[in-house]
Amino acid sequence: MKNFEPFITQLNLKTGSIQPAARIIQRRLSDMCNFYFDEEARRRIVKEEGDRLIYEVFVTHVPEEEGHVLYGTTIIYPGLVGDEFHMTKGHFHKLRDQAEVYVGIAGSGYLIMQTEGGAVRSLKMEKGTIAYVPPCWAHRTVNTGDQPFVFFAAWPGEAGHDYGTIEESGFANIVVSRDNQALLIDNPNYR
Repeated sequence: MKNFEPFITQLNLKTGSIQPAARIIQRRLSDMCNFYFDEEARRRIVKEEGDRLIYEVFVTHVPEEEGHVLYGTTIIYPGLVGDEFHMTKGHFHKLRDQAEVYVGIAGSGYLIMQTEGGAVRSLKMEKGTIAYVPPCWAHRTVNTGDQPFVFFAAWPGEAGHDYGTIEESGFANIVVSRDNQALLIDNPNYR
């Protein structure tokens, strides 16, 4: 491992951003093809309303290698695609035996997790919630409120991200709005 100097970053508690950020990942609705149950609604929104920003991830400049702990913040903006709440793509870690920790900073939502064997869990998150994502669990976050849902995440540098598995199979559960309430239901498109 190369010599790496200690450093600090600043977390803007009003916006959820980290400065300086080595990378800022922005996911727009056009980047979420086949992640939402109602793909037709997703396409229609992009065409008629524009390519809205769904979420942003601010990542520090820590090396993605063993021995380091990466961290960053995610901001999921409020909104619906059809009746499904805005969410992250979700992923497994490439190294399945790696865990992750989330800390709620602002807003509210859910952390949805599942194993490749079909077990599914959901945890309600809000400001001050600390959630543990165990090894071998895919994870996705969903904003169920009317304000940005912001959380801090930390994970092992070597963990990596496997978005492809989720893109192919989806998540077994989705979070939808029913009678102005967030409801976790089975995903009819789950493969």
